[in-house]
Amino acid sequence: MDTKNYLTPAEIAATTAQTGIKKAKLSFSHQLILGILAGAFIAFASEGSNMAAFNLFAKPETYGLGKALAGSIFGTGLMLVILAGGELFTGNTLMIISVLEKKIKLREMLKNWCTVYIGNLIGSLIIAYMMVQSGLFNSGANDLGGQTIKIAAYKVNLSFMPAFYLGIMANWLVCLAVWLAYGAKSMTGKIFGIFFPIWLFITSGFEHSIANMYYIPAGILAKSNINWANASHLSQEKLASINWNTFIFNNLIPVTLGNIIGGAIFVGFIYWFVYLKGDNASVNVKSSIDVK
Repeated sequence: MDTKNYLTPAEIAATTAQTGIKKAKLSFSHQLILGILAGAFIAFASEGSNMAAFNLFAKPETYGLGKALAGSIFGTGLMLVILAGGELFTGNTLMIISVLEKKIKLREMLKNWCTVYIGNLIGSLIIAYMMVQSGLFNSGANDLGGQTIKIAAYKVNLSFMPAFYLGIMANWLVCLAVWLAYGAKSMTGKIFGIFFPIWLFITSGFEHSIANMYYIPAGILAKSNINWANASHLSQEKLASINWNTFIFNNLIPVTLGNIIGGAIFVGFIYWFVYLKGDNASVNVKSSIDVK
């Protein structure tokens, strides 16, 4: 009797391939709804981590500590996605393993990615709107609103290649968190498997397209409030740079491309190549996976 409370990397690879089949078989409405939920969960993690650390971000000597504190909270978002139920575009880049294993078609994966991505955006925008309407950005004498705007300004003023590489590193770690969660058999194991890679990703300052669907729209909406705009201490030029055009072209596109490379290539393809491709595949591992 197998008493292990975790899967080996080869078993995780096989499990991920089977998970991709289930994701591809979800109806359009279920993909969209679960995508909206996941977007909201990541947005909750984004606003909560900002609330915890916004006053630390304001000072150079405590900036790193603020990132570490924010990272310790942010993992809750992915925990909710995986354990409560949700479809997250960045995690779903691991569906590439199912494609490489010829268990699903490329178009099925791309359809899932597009539908879930749109759902993630809707969920993120809902939380960004509600945060602005709630008045919580008044926290800390309007400093939370100010820091929300500053974070958005930083992100939309990244050059293409830095944003791209930051996106690669972000989803490399995010997909490793998903990978470890798949490998744990207990709820506690899954939580710990998610927590540490996500903590590292946020502390490092990498760029995650779905999180940015909250961070930047929240800044765009917040800058219309004069008190929050003043609390940001940004010039009018910097404030003007925070808009829907820069959100999409300066950040979302390069970061999304980087996220795809980080998840599909650096995690999905590499582990497929090592554990599942051709003679590397273990018959015992494959036969142990129950296809439902």
